Parts: sequence; structure tokens; C-alpha cells
Amino acid sequence: MGRIMTERRVVAAAIQGVIVTALVIGGTTPAFAAKPSGHGGGGTATPTGNDVSYPQCGKSLPASPAFGIVGVTGGLANDLNQCFGPSSSYPSYTESELYWAVADSVGGTSQPKTSLYVNTADPGNVYNGTVIADWPTSGSTPYGSCNTTNVTLTSGTYTVGANSNACAWQYGYNKATQDASWLGSAATAINSQSPPVTVSGTAATYPWWLDVETANTWQSDTAMNVADLQGMIAGLQAAGAAKVGAYSTSSQWDTITGGTSSASGSLWQIPDWIPGAQNLSGAEANCQQVSFTGGMVTVTQWFSRPYDSDYAC
Repeated sequence: MGRIMTERRVVAAAIQGVIVTALVIGGTTPAFAAKPSGHGGGGTATPTGNDVSYPQCGKSLPASPAFGIVGVTGGLANDLNQCFGPSSSYPSYTESELYWAVADSVGGTSQPKTSLYVNTADPGNVYNGTVIADWPTSGSTPYGSCNTTNVTLTSGTYTVGANSNACAWQYGYNKATQDASWLGSAATAINSQSPPVTVSGTAATYPWWLDVETANTWQSDTAMNVADLQGMIAGLQAAGAAKVGAYSTSSQWDTITGGTSSASGSLWQIPDWIPGAQNLSGAEANCQQVSFTGGMVTVTQWFSRPYDSDYAC
């Protein structure tokens, strides 16, 4: 996932809503069509694609993958990938990873040509003695109202949103809404340059994957984490997304959520994208893993350089 599992940034503070990438836990859709017909990454006869994100900014991207999966976020749940669409550092549409996936993917597999993924996290209202600036203080949610509380830190007393299922759900919803907005802005910036291929900025156009890894910040309260992820799904669905899955492993998913069951609501039986293989044959074999969500394994990933590769199950 643009080396999701191995190139995570480590941030020392959580100021102005920047979520640090440290674990707080006590102590990685369906696709959505038919079987492959023969195209593959790099022109092979294998149903393979690639995923890219901020580590690939400014680098050459794979030629003619069967499908491309692009990171909207930049390693943190509230941080934009500067190569997702044109930016001040990468101003041309030809440098946009979103444009690459839309324009260069050739199709021919069970996966759509372009999918998106977003980082997830549940930092709570305070991390490492610092208030999380974008933790919500209000909102009407399936868990009731997100309300405020007071916390006293060495730097003073602050009114913040509670560490509750309701505020966690609202946080996830807000992050997903922001992700969908970033998609719209990226597509607008690309299309304003009159590229040969027009890029859709509508969330419904793409399947979305939630990157759920212990490298990001989570609570020891798994119910809060579940609420956060449910809020993300609800936010994406409100933006129009019809297909949402999860990128993780059974171990990480169970640590973060406590394990998925029918009681987990919208997390139950969503499709899985499973990493961990070292080569194509390992990725093919991982299609037979038991789904950590109770759904279907539809994509698997193997590590390669300079970008990771993916197999359409």
C-alpha cells in the first residue's frame, strides 16, 4: 500500500489535529465484478495491479497496471497525500497518483480500474498530554450525542469532546467526509488542466478501502474503535460511496476491533484486502485466507520495490 506496512511516518506530537502514529492499545467490495480475463500489471497475463501513496510522490509509477489503488491520505487519518491530486509541490496532473490510476490502468480483472484507500485512527481527545484539535465536541450519532467534558493537563484545563463511542463515531464520520472532499478537490484540479482523460470527483465512482493498522493511534477500548470505523463507513456512504472494504490482517483487525461479528453492524462482512505476501504466488495463496470481517477476501498484496503489487482474487 505504497509500503503501508513498512514506511509509516513516526510523529512526536499531536498538535493542530495531527495524529501521531503510535499504538495506544493496552500495551495491517467484493469486487465487485467477474473473474479476470487476462490483463495484468506491466502487461503480464496475471490479474495484478499496484497501490501507491505518498512514498511514491515524484517517482515513476507502474506502466499499464490492471488496476491501481491510490492513497488519499498521507499516512495519517487527517493528512492529505500531496501527490493524490495536483499540489504546490507536484502541480501537474501528470504527477497525480489519482490521474495515474484512472488513465493508465487497463482493467480486465475482478477489480475496478481505480480504487481509493484512506488511513484510519481513533486518537481520543488527548494524546501524550496534548489535546487532539480535531476531536469532535458535538454530533448526533447512532451512539447518542457527542458531548463535551473537561480534561486537566499540565498545560491547563480544556473543554474537549468526550472519549465516548458517540464522539469516536463522529470523528470517523468527519474524517471520511474530509476524504471525500479531498477527492472532489483533486479531480477538479486535474480536470482544470484539460488532461486527455477526465477524472471523476464523485465518491460513488470508486470502491474505498479503510487502512486499519496498529501502526496508527487506537484506543484500548475496542468499542470506541469499532464506532470510529463505523463512522467512517457512514461518512463515505453519505458522500455516495457504495463499496467500502478493509485493508488489514486478522491479528491487527482483532486487536483494534476486538474481532468482527454480526453485532459489529456495518463492519460485518465487508470485503478484505490482505497484505503480507512476499511474492505473487504468496498473494495468490492468501486469497484462501479466512476473512477477518466475515466477508470475502477480494484483493491481496505482496511487497515489491519501488511500489507494492496487488492480486485480484
